[in-house]
Amino acid sequence: MTIAVSDRLRRLPGYPLAEVPVIKRRLVDAGVDVIDLGAGDNDTPPPAPVVAEMNAALADPAMSKYGFQQGYPGFRRAAVDFLNRRFGQRFDPTTEILPLIGSKEGLAHLPFAFVNPGDVVILPEPGYQAYTGGALLTGGEPLVYPLRAEHKFLLDLERVPTEALARTRLVYVNYPNNPTAAIAPLEYLEKTVAMCRRHGTVLAYDNAYCDLTYDGYRAPSIFEIPGATEVAVEFFSLSKSYSMTGWRIGYAAGNRGLISALTKIKSYTDTGPFLAVQRAGVVALDRSEEFCVPIRAELERRRDAGVAALAAAGFVVETPKAAMYLWIPLPPGVQSAGFARHVLETEGVVTLPGSGFGPAGEGYFRIALTVGPDRIREAVGRIGRALSTFEPGRVAAAS
Repeated sequence: MTIAVSDRLRRLPGYPLAEVPVIKRRLVDAGVDVIDLGAGDNDTPPPAPVVAEMNAALADPAMSKYGFQQGYPGFRRAAVDFLNRRFGQRFDPTTEILPLIGSKEGLAHLPFAFVNPGDVVILPEPGYQAYTGGALLTGGEPLVYPLRAEHKFLLDLERVPTEALARTRLVYVNYPNNPTAAIAPLEYLEKTVAMCRRHGTVLAYDNAYCDLTYDGYRAPSIFEIPGATEVAVEFFSLSKSYSMTGWRIGYAAGNRGLISALTKIKSYTDTGPFLAVQRAGVVALDRSEEFCVPIRAELERRRDAGVAALAAAGFVVETPKAAMYLWIPLPPGVQSAGFARHVLETEGVVTLPGSGFGPAGEGYFRIALTVGPDRIREAVGRIGRALSTFEPGRVAAAS
């Protein structure tokens, strides 16, 4: 007897990291020195005071209770204080902030609150898979917007057909961007907010990398744009800024109506983040200006090492002003999935193919700045060797 899966499950594309751990384990077991530049999982430790607060919270029996969606009140207040210090924006901690089990689940759950079957959801491509998952699992109609280098990898709603915009309930926008590391000018954000207000579209603004900026660049909040509070939900994560990826803690900010809708959805799917993690998150947010500086400085050193090594290896890559990735064009005729598989199996370096972020990502590969400068230089040298032995047109198994 065969149990059929749902049509929605069948519509989900393969996840780009699915086979990498299997191949990586095989290589490690064989004694290969593997350098993993795949997932955006920083190797620097979380700030020691955050860890200390987590240990103290674990010893408190009250922190092992259900948090539900209200969660730990101190975390909500810390999020509000951070948004005020960082962006000059004020929110009500009780009604306009929602703790999340990492921003990913909030991004994926948001369509359940606003999208009916057949409604259009606009997705950037290349882009984060949580957007696609949320759109498809709600029965929405994904409209893929290809991000192009000639347009600075910006999702421009003015280029979307008017008929599609009229049916659009939700659009995902992510700057600083994963995987391209692109940044968004304020005038672009102003146009985007204006378009969402005009069409009654919810704007999911994924700001997970707002603290990872370089060369004097400051990433804004969408709420710095007049009118954004009417349509936007902004998502923040403690994962990247504080090297807390596995802790799974983030939050959403927005007006009372939008946050209430997402809260109701989550009430039926989870009981909120672990209270001890929220309590530790208070320390991270309260001391963010202190804790983010060394993490950002280290990532900048890695970025500079990677860009220089890539140039020496014959790749052309711009120096990004934000995020923790390098988005690297491949020579014409080199397919990204086949190249990434070749690099891993011949040189022991994990990268992600551009096609893993959707067909519009073809022609690129991504490396994450997850190891120190010396290891990045070593990895890029290996990638350069792999390119010299790669057969153009080679296609790997789906990754």
